[in-house]
Amino acid sequence: MNQTIQIHNHPFRFLLYLEWILLTLAISSSTFPESSPRFASHANQFPELTIGCLIIFGVMGLRIPTGKPINKIIYTAIEILLLFITGMFGGRVARLFPFIYLILVTRSCLIFQLSGRLVVTGLSFGLFLITLNSRLPKALPPQAQERFRFITFNTALLFGLSLVFVLLLMNTVLAERQSREKLAIANDKLRQYALRIENQATLEERTRIAREIHDSLGHSLTALNLQLETALKLWNANPEKAQTFLARAKELGSKALKDVRQSVSTMRANPLQEKTLEQAISVLLEDFHRANGISPSCFINLDYPPPTDINIALYRIIQESLTNISKHAQATEVIIALTSNKNSLRLMVQDNGRGFDIQQNTTGFGLQSMRDRTLALGGEFNIHTSPNFGCQITVDIPLLSLMP
Repeated sequence: MNQTIQIHNHPFRFLLYLEWILLTLAISSSTFPESSPRFASHANQFPELTIGCLIIFGVMGLRIPTGKPINKIIYTAIEILLLFITGMFGGRVARLFPFIYLILVTRSCLIFQLSGRLVVTGLSFGLFLITLNSRLPKALPPQAQERFRFITFNTALLFGLSLVFVLLLMNTVLAERQSREKLAIANDKLRQYALRIENQATLEERTRIAREIHDSLGHSLTALNLQLETALKLWNANPEKAQTFLARAKELGSKALKDVRQSVSTMRANPLQEKTLEQAISVLLEDFHRANGISPSCFINLDYPPPTDINIALYRIIQESLTNISKHAQATEVIIALTSNKNSLRLMVQDNGRGFDIQQNTTGFGLQSMRDRTLALGGEFNIHTSPNFGCQITVDIPLLSLMP
């Protein structure tokens, strides 16, 4: 508990009501004269003092400190002093006195940890014995004194057991309440975590869709643009050959439209479409050859067929690499090598184009997409290039952690 316990935030409101009932009975009993001659010598000779102490004790229950230890100690010491005065001068109130000490123990459970509660409980029992002993009649026959000692012992034992019971009960109730509070906090954190996960998943899905559109549609539109540019250049000099490029551009336009429709309908899960990775790469290379007039050299040697997620990532990386070569490299030779063993897989895409400054041109969406796909599989993505010296992309993916 971090704040002072008051009426509006009291964890056990019924305890307040019970305190008020007991204190009201004690105050009421202190106003009546002692009717039994046996206890006339112990009658309340200072009813105003007793009533004042009980009222102060009751008002203190409306504001219980839970902050600094010194405040807790001073608060409890004042309570014990008030109850000691009440026990010594309370007269008839002494009959309700043990129950008032139970109030002190319950309050200590709200203030202190277990060690402090035990100390307050021990003090309560000790002061009860002192007060009870001071109120025993002195001038009694030996037989009556023995009977009173027996009654006193039973009363003390019963009161001690009552203190232990109240202490155990309060510890159990408080522990259950703290468990519920911790559970509520944990549930709140879990809801916040689930919300963050949902937002993160939404962001990742948007990134994935953007990447899919860029990789599939971007590749088709780039090839389409190259076909149209070639057709325009050949239109006057060689219309028949230009017609061939236009026909190919139409095919690419149809493919781009198909890609858009598939992207809008939550993107296709497997761009290989039940083809093997070798077959899908062969189709990519054929499209690249028709669009650029370059026939890439391809070497594939896979000891073990990679899982589907790796196949898709490799297909997209090769596709994006060929797209970048078509758009920027001005290459005349392209080499693709894909090899694997039981531990790892390596992809290498190399061209002899104009290259680029690796310090300035590594933040494009295409390169970032390839890097993200590789890192998502726990792999390593590297680019080796410099102006006028071509470009080499290498992807190394560990297979042991991905194998079932």
